[in-house]
Amino acid sequence: MADSSINEVALIFGMFLATFSTRYLLFAVAGRVHFPTWLSNALSFVPPAVLTAIIVPAVLMPQGEVWFSWQNPWLLAALASVVIALVLKDLLKTIVGGMLVFMLLKFGLGLG
Repeated sequence: MADSSINEVALIFGMFLATFSTRYLLFAVAGRVHFPTWLSNALSFVPPAVLTAIIVPAVLMPQGEVWFSWQNPWLLAALASVVIALVLKDLLKTIVGGMLVFMLLKFGLGLG
């Protein structure tokens, strides 16, 4: 094998070890460790914070700079998704509706 192939195999194996060990450690101690109430309450805010950190830049900066305009199909589809979610209260319908609005705006009307 060439040196680059050996490096790639070692890299993949190292990534496997790092990923598996951190996940396994958390599952191994999951039933034995109890967090204080204040920490459990604080950790409940992690998923919304992470999703917000992912979604807001993707919606407001789809091309690398802030684009706050009615011609931004990502922003319009996100707003439509919020409305769909508030009205229907159904995750699958929200996702499908938001994607349909985005595809209509982006490919049907040529925005963006």
